[in-house]
Amino acid sequence: MNIRPNHEATAEAQARAWAKVLAPYRKPNPVRSTYELAITAIPFVALWALTALAVTHGYWWGLLLTIPAAGFLVRLFIVQHDCGHGTLYQRRSLNDWIGRVLGVFTLTPYDYWRRTHAVHHATAGNLDKRGIGDITTLTVAEYRALPWLGRLRYRLYRHPAVMFGLGPAWLFICQYRLPFGLMRAGVQPWTSTLATNVAIAIPVALLMWLMGPIEFLLVQIPITLMAATAGVWLFYVQHQFEETHWSDAEVWNFQNAALHGSSHYDLPAPLRWMSGNIGIHHVHHLSATVPFYRLPEVLRDHPQLHDIGRITFLESLACVKLVLWDENARRLVSFRQARAIA
Repeated sequence: MNIRPNHEATAEAQARAWAKVLAPYRKPNPVRSTYELAITAIPFVALWALTALAVTHGYWWGLLLTIPAAGFLVRLFIVQHDCGHGTLYQRRSLNDWIGRVLGVFTLTPYDYWRRTHAVHHATAGNLDKRGIGDITTLTVAEYRALPWLGRLRYRLYRHPAVMFGLGPAWLFICQYRLPFGLMRAGVQPWTSTLATNVAIAIPVALLMWLMGPIEFLLVQIPITLMAATAGVWLFYVQHQFEETHWSDAEVWNFQNAALHGSSHYDLPAPLRWMSGNIGIHHVHHLSATVPFYRLPEVLRDHPQLHDIGRITFLESLACVKLVLWDENARRLVSFRQARAIA
């Protein structure tokens, strides 16, 4: 089936039609899934081990290996992400247990994260359901209504040094150690976070004993921080771009928000591979059960999707200043633009 632009059709109808078109791409290939898992996990472990070997023998140049290791850790998170959507294998339990194991490497409690991420997919672009699994975004009117201290907090939160520096470190090293946001949501979030903490602590203690605590931290900390920053950046650009979509609950539509509220982050081929094609985010939100390795097939077979929400790497750098949703202009604006509007 091929969909051609139809100016008479509503955006919602077109988005629903695309959701049906994507149905054939949802079936995972277990051989391909296993291959993708292997070519991600094995190089990461090998790079980590080589870095550790170099550092423990005094070869500090070995720390250069933390850069590609961080890249493979990002890709490992994408594989875990697909497990959370049940797209790596057809058996739900197999996806879940692989996701839980990978969560030890990514420092992400799988079941807790999967639950918050499901909320993100179900509410992305809905102005009345912000707060779980997304980046806090205020409207211009909400920002103006804040007292000066509230404005200062929001400005600090949205500052690049916090958003892409302190924020990622806090998220993966500290925040994921407890089920923030779901503390009263039953036993599962607590079980997920605490069990992951124990599973992380055991190999960390062993490696510190074998290598020495300083040497371990010299290897692990750069990998974690670089991967965390890259991961937050990817998530940021996927929804925080000028022509994104936000609407009130009464007019919000899942398919329309998915197609127009998520970007197509058109990265160079090496970065696209390392990020597990997650830049094809509008397609992912339209149908989250399409395996990450099949997302390029969708663009190949349906090139009409290529330019919807497309952002290049250079263009994405300008997204950092977009911090407030202008409900009148229906686009994200900077603090400076918000002042000009006032």
